[in-house]
Amino acid sequence: KYHKLSMALLIGGVSFDDQAKVIDRGADVLIATPGRLLDMFERGGLLLRGVEVLVIDEADRMLDMGFIPDVERIVTLCNPNRQTLFFSATMPPEIRRLADQFLNDPTEIAVAPPASPAETVDQSVVILAASDKREALRHLLRTQPVKNALVFCNRKRDVDVVQRSLSKHGFNAAALHGDMSQSHRMQTLERFKTDDITIMVCSDVAARGIDIQGLSHVFLFDVPTHSEDYVHRIGRTGRAGMPGRAFTLSTPEDGKLLAAVEKLIGKAIPRFEVGEFETPDEDDDDDGRGRRRSSSRRGSPSRKRGDDRPSERQPKAAKPDEAKKPDKAADASADETKDEAKPRGRRHGRRDDDDDKPVVGLGDHVPAFLLRPARRPERGKDGEDDNASDD
Repeated sequence: KYHKLSMALLIGGVSFDDQAKVIDRGADVLIATPGRLLDMFERGGLLLRGVEVLVIDEADRMLDMGFIPDVERIVTLCNPNRQTLFFSATMPPEIRRLADQFLNDPTEIAVAPPASPAETVDQSVVILAASDKREALRHLLRTQPVKNALVFCNRKRDVDVVQRSLSKHGFNAAALHGDMSQSHRMQTLERFKTDDITIMVCSDVAARGIDIQGLSHVFLFDVPTHSEDYVHRIGRTGRAGMPGRAFTLSTPEDGKLLAAVEKLIGKAIPRFEVGEFETPDEDDDDDGRGRRRSSSRRGSPSRKRGDDRPSERQPKAAKPDEAKKPDKAADASADETKDEAKPRGRRHGRRDDDDDKPVVGLGDHVPAFLLRPARRPERGKDGEDDNASDD
């Protein structure tokens, strides 16, 4: 006979009392986030000395989020004779150090080369101005055979902006990011899995550990700051041998980030042109608002689409006749220099009949309180001040 295992879940964002009641009834398997697990331990809700198997999942992600000190403490609280399983999508030096610290003579199993995207994912990158990104995203959603899609943004603020933009234009979209309550996130994710929501705009909270069967498309509204996140984002599609499509919207200023991604995956991502949007040069500088700044290497500032007029910031060439004319600005500056050399009294407006008289003190502009007579102290017969202190 097999014993049916009882399970408990400890995560933040939900009722602590409800979770404590589940722990009090006993559990064979406990799935927990580091912070809530330590919180329960410090309140005396559980003991960790009886742990026989410790599983540390998504170690590299916990390193990025600053949870490693909590994990290290949890390890010290557990039974030293336990079995430890350590899972990480990437193995940077910091994670290797943790593995050597937590594990004793471990067996290493690699199921895929580090940070390699699935071959079933068709990748494309769209180079465009930052101001065109939302319109280009809507164009792709309309023209591609999208069954359901994840749209990734680097910042939680942009998640809300993009979600509202898509909803305004008639798309069935919802947002998912870390500032939402846990119950709201779980509800949104469940609606997406049941096709009640077609498009989910999210931060990297949905990039790992979420398995959505049959996800057709992934759109990267921003090039990820960490190149490893690119693999995790596009890895939400093309799972279990099924085909998937991933589009990355990149601006010229994202050149270094995009180069880091291509270096990591070991190949260049094919470029994809969207509709009639302008495709700026990838090595152009960009001010983040879709207007490219001039570069000394390019020699002249760029122009907007359909605008044949020269840029307003481009200096105009002086005409031959104008070059011969005296510089009025220089003459005015010289006049001001002469004025400064004059006596200061000449530069201020005074009455004409006072022109030859020097100004004494404050002149006619003496404040009223200075015109009041000063009170003199009374002196005694011996010439001492009667009001003087005896100190």
